Amino acid sequence: MVDLIRCGKAPDVVRRKGAEGALPVPVDDKIEILTLLATAPEPDLRQKAFETLRGVQAVEIRRVMANPKTAPDVLHFAAEHLLAEREDLRDILLWNPSLPPASRDLLKPKPAPPPAPVASAPPSPAAVSTTRESFALPADQVPVSKAENTVERVADQATIEILAKLAAGEKIEDVETPPEVSKRDDQLTEKERTTLIQKLNAMTVVEKIKAALTGNLETRNLLIRDSNKMITRAVLQSPKISDTEAESYAAAKNVNEEVLRLIAVNRKFMKSYVVMRALVNNPRAPIDITMPLVNRLIDRDLKGLSLNRNVPEVIRSLAIKVIKQKEEASKPKLPGKH
Repeated sequence: MVDLIRCGKAPDVVRRKGAEGALPVPVDDKIEILTLLATAPEPDLRQKAFETLRGVQAVEIRRVMANPKTAPDVLHFAAEHLLAEREDLRDILLWNPSLPPASRDLLKPKPAPPPAPVASAPPSPAAVSTTRESFALPADQVPVSKAENTVERVADQATIEILAKLAAGEKIEDVETPPEVSKRDDQLTEKERTTLIQKLNAMTVVEKIKAALTGNLETRNLLIRDSNKMITRAVLQSPKISDTEAESYAAAKNVNEEVLRLIAVNRKFMKSYVVMRALVNNPRAPIDITMPLVNRLIDRDLKGLSLNRNVPEVIRSLAIKVIKQKEEASKPKLPGKH
């Protein structure tokens, strides 16, 4: 299907379906098709494909852009057209060895222009020394640039590799457990719990990711609310997460929407009925991921959902509709008249 669209031999109806994201193909192919159609000669088709591409889950976009097997022209399209709204893709694309050199140059920050020369006599060394001392700020008052504040953009190459591997859904091997987060939960004292919060706040992105993957329950409960989506993704990838813990995250109202979406697409979590039920009953869960789950609820939980005033009205209405459909299906059928 991708090859037909790429070489321009696909029928118009297939191209339109592709622009709507309605073709029955894997997500990787769907994203590649959308990038191809977003550069099509037809303005309507281009616009539709680009709108559909913007609606694809951020998790899937990051995974595809981190995959070295992704077509170079797809990576180039992301560098040229998606980066304006998705700054988090910059480091992931730069890490990908399949990124074309032209795209790599496009992603590198432009050097700042040199300062204009001042037509005056150079100051003496003593004056320079005095000026530097008078204008120097204490170490704890040095302003941090916006780039340094943005955890998504990390300069260290090892960090970029870890973030990209996580985005691609790969496991990180040989991760060392930080000693401050590896203690068993029942051994933590109140003082240690307070200290743990302080230590997590002082950690770098890489250290937080390692802590999320290998740390204890207390550590994961703190990091699942982190604003960096890569860190929360690492929490959900931890092999230590139990169904009870996953259920608490699915029901949480103080986590990022991305966390709830990641739980919804995780097959391991969705095999647990209690996790699925908690997700459907969470008012913060996006309706596009909870609506398909309503049909999986048992009768008792369907009734509870229909009475839950906290969930969106469309979810309550759907629960009522499913209840009525089940009641109609269970009624004995009268023999037809002859």
